[in-house]
Amino acid sequence: MVYVTRRETFNAAHRLYLPHLSDEENFRTFGKCSNPNWHGHNYILEVTVAGEINFDTGFVINLKDLKEIIRKYIIEEVDHKNLNLETSFMKGLIPTTENVAVAVWKQLSEKLPNGKLYSVKLSETENNFFEYRGE
Repeated sequence: MVYVTRRETFNAAHRLYLPHLSDEENFRTFGKCSNPNWHGHNYILEVTVAGEINFDTGFVINLKDLKEIIRKYIIEEVDHKNLNLETSFMKGLIPTTENVAVAVWKQLSEKLPNGKLYSVKLSETENNFFEYRGE
């Protein structure tokens, strides 16, 4: 089994809050991430595909294809966007990085021409990262 990882970056704003709570209650639950005026991150996304090497091509997956899939289904949807308001695959979800990682998995899992999605790793800061390996 060979694991191939593609790294992409994007910038996005979000707010962690529950609409039925007051700003004070949201602050107690989510801290400064509940700022009513939003806040943002410079995210690092790592998508890992696992599979056997194709004898004819020498690839598990063509990295050019993986790059195009990630950019089309993820980066174009999230880069310089508000995850609460502008990202269709995040509708109805609190845009925690955990939820974003799972949503990215769901967007990509059926779109790979070769190999199998192994993990989605998402860093929101140099100290905080989240990894999802499927359901």
